[in-house]
Amino acid sequence: MTNKTKQKDTNPFKNTDSNKRYYTYDYFLRKTFGEKCAKITLDAGFTCPNIDGRCGYGGCIYCSSRGSGDFSQSAQMPLAEQYERQISVMKTKWQTNKFIPYLQAHTNTYANTDKLRDIYRQILNFPNAVGFNIATRADCLPNETVELLAEIAEKTYLTVELGLQSIFDDTARLINRGHTFEEFSDGFCRLRQASDKIKICVHLINGLPYEDSERMLESARVIGEMRPDQIKFHMLHVLKGTVLAQMYENGEYTPMEMEEYAEIICRQLEVIPDDIVIGRITGDGKSDDLLAPEWSKKKFVVINTIDKLMFSRNTWQGRLV
Repeated sequence: MTNKTKQKDTNPFKNTDSNKRYYTYDYFLRKTFGEKCAKITLDAGFTCPNIDGRCGYGGCIYCSSRGSGDFSQSAQMPLAEQYERQISVMKTKWQTNKFIPYLQAHTNTYANTDKLRDIYRQILNFPNAVGFNIATRADCLPNETVELLAEIAEKTYLTVELGLQSIFDDTARLINRGHTFEEFSDGFCRLRQASDKIKICVHLINGLPYEDSERMLESARVIGEMRPDQIKFHMLHVLKGTVLAQMYENGEYTPMEMEEYAEIICRQLEVIPDDIVIGRITGDGKSDDLLAPEWSKKKFVVINTIDKLMFSRNTWQGRLV
């Protein structure tokens, strides 16, 4: 009886110690901080410029009222209490004593620098925090805010997460993003120039309305060439109460199938340099609010499907770079 070949035993990818053929965030954290770390989501009560009227109303067509902060505690709760409560929840899943506070909900640089400095300093003092992640938009990075972020990066391992979703401006208009790719590039470059200690993560969404696989692939290729420190891939979720939900219920939007999603992720990974961390390869919307796609609830099935496809094709992140 011959032994079956295992993915891990034939993996040609260098930035891994498992069967993963891409540079996972888990591997990066263990390599950087010596052990598994947990991200602790926080909601500081910010809004967004495409909600309050600066560049639009209603927010992105796929965002819930929590602005990606659906898994956070209430913004009415003090940040320190949110942090402790989220750690208690996290410790039921993982055994770790190192945490990364993550301002996730809405746009977390969208305020004057005095307010931002007060919030950021609170978080810097949280116990057992080994880093700090701030989710924002590239059009909400005035020079004084970028200077503040450079200051924070001197005190902790700072990652600024920039939502982009697509490089195509017609898609940005359709999803009510409120900024262009040129504006994104400007904010990205100013962060890069401000400090090499500011790490940048770029978010892309697959399955946006009217985007085909070639557009999704081009977004990944262009962002890979910009050399962020990290890229997050999301599957577009249809959540109750959103404009996208109305489109879905009216037959104007059809989500991707899981096999389609796995296929495009494999192709995207091939065109991304192998030293860029893949912060996320799929996502899961809050179950009670999710209308579609149902398959996205099975997060580990999606990840395993991607792993198996990459193995069957003997491909890996950066193979075509």
